[in-house]
Amino acid sequence: MADERTVDEQALDEVVRFTSDLIRIDTTNRGGGDCQERPAAEYAAARLAEAGLEPTLLERTKGRTNVVARLEGTDPSADALLVHGHLDVVPAQAEDWSVHPFSGEIRDGVVWGRGAVDMKNMDAMILAVVRQWARAGVRPRRDLVIAFTADEEASAEDGSGFLADEHPGLFEGCTEGISESGAFTFHDGSGRELYPVAAGERGTGWLKLTARGRAGHGSKVNRANAVTRLAEAIARIGAHEWPVRLTPTVRAALTELAALYGVEPDLDDVDGLLDKLGPAAALVEATVRNSANPTMLNAGYKINVIPGEAVAHVDGRYLAGTEDEFRATLDQLTGPDVEWEFHHREVALQAPVDSTTYANMRAAVEEFAPEGHVVPYCMSGGTDAKQFSRLGITGYGFAPLKLPEGFDYQALFHGVDERVPVEALHFGVRVLDRFLRTA
Repeated sequence: MADERTVDEQALDEVVRFTSDLIRIDTTNRGGGDCQERPAAEYAAARLAEAGLEPTLLERTKGRTNVVARLEGTDPSADALLVHGHLDVVPAQAEDWSVHPFSGEIRDGVVWGRGAVDMKNMDAMILAVVRQWARAGVRPRRDLVIAFTADEEASAEDGSGFLADEHPGLFEGCTEGISESGAFTFHDGSGRELYPVAAGERGTGWLKLTARGRAGHGSKVNRANAVTRLAEAIARIGAHEWPVRLTPTVRAALTELAALYGVEPDLDDVDGLLDKLGPAAALVEATVRNSANPTMLNAGYKINVIPGEAVAHVDGRYLAGTEDEFRATLDQLTGPDVEWEFHHREVALQAPVDSTTYANMRAAVEEFAPEGHVVPYCMSGGTDAKQFSRLGITGYGFAPLKLPEGFDYQALFHGVDERVPVEALHFGVRVLDRFLRTA
């Protein structure tokens, strides 16, 4: 077990305070540019400056602020590591919550509020570690580029996309990066603790479907009804059974989980294998296939008028190497009377699980959670790692948290009563400190 004194009490206090402070800064991203990250960006930049760093604030759009700073390592020949977190959060309806979602309240050893797990907790961990190092005179081996971004919860056009496209020089030398959604405790219900580390993401294919037909009176027969055409296409998409497609990360996850549970890793019968993995199957089942879920419909303006156009939106996700198949399938499902286009598209990602960086992440978690089992997994959704991949940066999900049994971490992403235990934040700082010292 590592000497926990490598992280001082001030760092443990600061990670809690920073998480609470950041939650109280309302950075709700409603989409369409309706967000102001600047107050949170200024807060993060001030904490970095107090640690001797020289943060740069950058905006594509007024108020949509990003922070970037570089911490020089001891080995100038080593590749740099990007450590990034986003500052924006999704909306929250206060009347649905047990506490106000932007209170940052600390109650019974838990920090409450929107962003507690997605992802102001990780932002606070990064700040706490960097400041701990400044007090102790610690420098990492590799250069660390620290980035706090805007707009991750929408298009990332004002955040990581803007940084990657307009300021690539700030990330010179970065070959790998870490960010959200990995190294959290997953309790399998039988006493085992799993710590999934993300080594891949499905691609984002948000689709706009448009059906056109003949407008007319609602009382007349109409064989070219745009609403009917759209509804038929949406029904086909919703009912489609996507075939199994295994990426290297998902294969590795299935193989390691099968070994852990003592079952045959039959990758020719993935559904049967998932059945044998019990609750742990939840880490994998959403990423063995592509998916397309209808989410929005818009048509018509009066009940007795058949409109000439109907529109729908679909949340599509595709695995690495399957985008061509995804496109062809949508062509078939929409049919000749419905057009579709990408409303928003981002690439699928794949990261190696046999890299030195992955091994160091595993070692850091196991040092502070020796009873845990680190396994790779692929995210069903996406993060800012997609945009940073344009710069050749391989992304991992690594935001460590040790969570108590019954704490449904994944359900709290964008959920009601989002919260994080204080002890989980302390664990995260210790693990992140250990990993970044040795990365």
